[in-house]
Formats: sequence, structure tokens, C-alpha cells
Amino acid sequence: MNLKKQLLIYSSILLLHSCANYKIKEHKEKEYYSSRGFALIYDDTLYANKTINKKLNNEKKQVMHNLLRTNTQIKIINPDNSKFVETKISKTAKYPAIFNIVITREIANILKLDINNPYVELFEIKKNKKFIAKESNTFDEEKKVAEKAPVDDIEMKNLSGDTSTSEIKIKIQNNFTLVISDFYYIDSANNLKNELNKKIGSNNFYVKKINNKKYRLYAGPFKNFNALKAIYISLNNLGFEGLNIYKE
Repeated sequence: MNLKKQLLIYSSILLLHSCANYKIKEHKEKEYYSSRGFALIYDDTLYANKTINKKLNNEKKQVMHNLLRTNTQIKIINPDNSKFVETKISKTAKYPAIFNIVITREIANILKLDINNPYVELFEIKKNKKFIAKESNTFDEEKKVAEKAPVDDIEMKNLSGDTSTSEIKIKIQNNFTLVISDFYYIDSANNLKNELNKKIGSNNFYVKKINNKKYRLYAGPFKNFNALKAIYISLNNLGFEGLNIYKE
């Protein structure tokens, strides 16, 4: 065997050896933060009584979060009317865990939030997306098709004695559910449900089948923020954190 052929075989062996030991590194895409729950609308008294540990300017579009870093780009949506605000985290702060963000009154006004039930959806914006802070509302192509809201009560009122003209007052029913965890086995979900019923003293915990491999433990439904507050705080005291609240 000549030298040229020996070198060719040797090179081939080295190449195969290198290929056998070459490991492909998988690129794991970053998971972007999202949550659903109630916003705490800023007021100076909240800072004065130490409910929160930092201040905001209510005349500006400012927000605080307990996990996301300063300048993180976010989108806050009011699912009731599809209005949204895109902005940046102004400060990282401490505030009651039942809230998923602190916003200024300016943002609450733009979103047209129900002050008694300030429910919002929060999403971290991908860095490679062009970021434009918008003063108001939504684009038409981003508007969601509104679901039919359940009617809790309809009141008919005649105006000026004219029976042909009526004012219809519709009270929209809010249904909030507090998602605790998803399980692979229904027995695991039921065991925790029974434990929570005992420790918290409530029979408002349920297990729902999502599919053959997922069973969801949740609490509710609740009519409003105040109705779910006590159970949320009790769960938080037991070590349950980052609980999502869904509006049906």
C-alpha cells in the first residue's frame, strides 16, 4: 500500500472518529413571561402604608413588577374590550402576591378597566420584535372576536311613558377561576384537592379533565375579585405562588 493510500485511510478514520464524538447542542428558545390576573392600580397611600415599596407617577404610563426586570418590554391587555398598552417595566418592586402587576391610573384609564375587577393579561414582548410604545387601544387586525357575555340580569325601564322605547340594562356576569396546578394522573389532582379542602376549610376546589393526560385542579368560579381574595391568600400562605386567574 503506497503512502498516498495510507494517508487517505488514516484521514478517513480520523474524520469518522470526529463525527462519532461530535455532539449537537440544542438551542433552547427563551420562554417569555405571561400571566393572567388582577392589576393593582397605584395610589400614594399604598406606598405610605407600605403595601408596596416603591412609587409611581400616576400621570405617566408606568408599571412595576415583582419578577420582570426594569426595561423589560411588555404588553398589557384588557380582555373585555381588547384595548392594550405596550410599555416597559419601570421598576421591580414588592407588592401583595394576589396582584400580577402594579399599574398607574393613566394605564387603567387607557385600558378602560373595571376598577372593582381590574383583570388584565400580561405578556413579555420578544426582543426581536419591533417595539413601539402605543398611547392607545388596538389595531383592527389585533382585535379579538368578543364572546357572547352571559346575562346575569336584564332590567327594562320605560322612558317618558313611551312603551315603544326601552332602556336595557345588562349586568355582565364575571366568572373567575383560580388555576392551582395541572396533573398527569387524576388521583394526584384529587388527593391535593382533598388536602386543600381540609387545610383551607373550603369546598370550592374542583378537578377538570383537560385531556387524557392532563387534569386541572382549580378553585372557583368566583363572581369578583373580593370573592376569590381569601382563598388566594390562603393558598399563598401554604406556599402556592404564581397562580394564574382566568376569566371565563
